[in-house]
Amino acid sequence: MDELPIIITVNSRNFDGTLRRSWKAKLISQDDKLIEMVGEFEFDVEHPDLGHIQRGTVSYEYYWLDRWYNVFRFHEATGEFRNYYCNINLPPIFENGTLDYVDLDIDVLVDKDWQTKVLDVEEFEENVRRFSIREAICESAKNAVAELLSLIETRQFPFDHA
Repeated sequence: MDELPIIITVNSRNFDGTLRRSWKAKLISQDDKLIEMVGEFEFDVEHPDLGHIQRGTVSYEYYWLDRWYNVFRFHEATGEFRNYYCNINLPPIFENGTLDYVDLDIDVLVDKDWQTKVLDVEEFEENVRRFSIREAICESAKNAVAELLSLIETRQFPFDHA
């Protein structure tokens, strides 16, 4: 008899703790540092940086419990690689079937041709002033961007396949 998949609720929060987005994903694997999930877009989405995302687009999601970023690998419903999208965030909390993280607004986009763009730095800087975000958080966010760019450039996990 097949086991039912474990469905996880993912909550992306603003720095003030308010809910930004919430969705469901299937747990693929989990250890004490990394949680891997897969989700599917249930409806079409217009995204300011990604453009039109069709219903059925598959999202492989990687969340490290000790890192300041997460990574999404998107594939079209046909299976064709679409892009990577990375969020800079506070390390997530995973308990009781829910993964919760605070999104710090900075994103890294990697397109099909491996071109990278760092997005929304101004938004982050605005929130640093608005919420009096500590310098230690700013430094960790900056380091997370540098680490992601290095992983992308050297095609290390999870950027080792498209």
